[in-house]
Amino acid sequence: MMRRNRRAGVEDRWTKTVRVDGESRTAPSSRHGKGLRWLARYVDDAGREHTKSFARKVDASRWLEGQTAAVVSGTHVDPRAGEVTFRDYAERWRKMQVQRPSSQAHVETMLRRHTYPVFGDRQLASIMPSDVQAWVKGLALAPATVAVIHGIASTIFKSAVRDRRVASNPCEGTKLPKVQRAPVVPLTTEQVEAVRAALPAELQALVTLAAGTGMRQGECFGLTVDRVRFLERAATVDRQLVTVQGKAPEFGPPKTQASNRVIPLPQVVVDALAAHLAAFPAGPDGLMFTLKGKPLTRATFGHAWRPAARKATLPAGTGFHALRHYYASLLIRHGESVKTVQARLGHASAVETLDTYSHLWPDSDDRTRDAIDSVLGKPAADQLRTSTPSEG
Repeated sequence: MMRRNRRAGVEDRWTKTVRVDGESRTAPSSRHGKGLRWLARYVDDAGREHTKSFARKVDASRWLEGQTAAVVSGTHVDPRAGEVTFRDYAERWRKMQVQRPSSQAHVETMLRRHTYPVFGDRQLASIMPSDVQAWVKGLALAPATVAVIHGIASTIFKSAVRDRRVASNPCEGTKLPKVQRAPVVPLTTEQVEAVRAALPAELQALVTLAAGTGMRQGECFGLTVDRVRFLERAATVDRQLVTVQGKAPEFGPPKTQASNRVIPLPQVVVDALAAHLAAFPAGPDGLMFTLKGKPLTRATFGHAWRPAARKATLPAGTGFHALRHYYASLLIRHGESVKTVQARLGHASAVETLDTYSHLWPDSDDRTRDAIDSVLGKPAADQLRTSTPSEG
């Protein structure tokens, strides 16, 4: 109920009584000072008083209505809660996440390089959707990378909303650059053999393993002798070798739950691994592949792979992952189903498999033609063969 109080020596005051948790509280607004500013005042559910001034009474009333409604509904956000800087809140959020070490390092790097320089010293509550849009526009990175960086910031703001630091997520509704996924072009067998020959001898069987099983780089690096069943021609993938900058490599879980799998080993892979172990015995940790006696890391392997890729004249930017694509293309070429390819590669879903490799499956144009011709074409052909010219 709105009522106007007049008291001697007191400015005009408008008050509104609201009920919060069964208790009556007064939320007044007053007109005071030069320019007839209107001061809106309310008390939140923690008993703290908040004020904000407006040039027009209607604006003060509208703001007060919204704030008191939020108090009543339990969705109120203390304006002072958003005064923490984005960097301080993000660092606390980051250290609470349950992630693999490699993922933790990736998030830290993305924030430090691309987000903190723009938003690090800004208060959470001061960051507007237009600020986020301008930030995204200024990121001179690949569209897919921009999407990842924006996604991390959005997740942090979602956490801030749940913590009632801010009322809404300013990352919602951001227009991101469109990701144009170039179709996978698998290496040829000749290219695979060329890069294998260009690598140091202790790494050559690694190419055969990846091209013949589709295992990810970390899975290959972390393969130990006890995970290979030579007589059964099978390999168990239940971990990978994780490398984080500044730390020694260590075993970690595979990328996803679906990545836990048993892969059938072709005889060519079995022979290559056996020959490799004969020439380069596994160390105390059982790792199949090392470089100068040390576990492989992305950095040390990259120093060997890049010169080999150039010598083999592979397309610029071709990485070890291209061997995984090569394996998938062989399965598809020999008629394996989507579900089989998904299982061999350890994809979380068939959608991921189709999104990556659907263009490699042969289309059904010829089968469509043959199906129709086999039904409609034969009678027509027979009719033509048995018909006789009509007499004139």
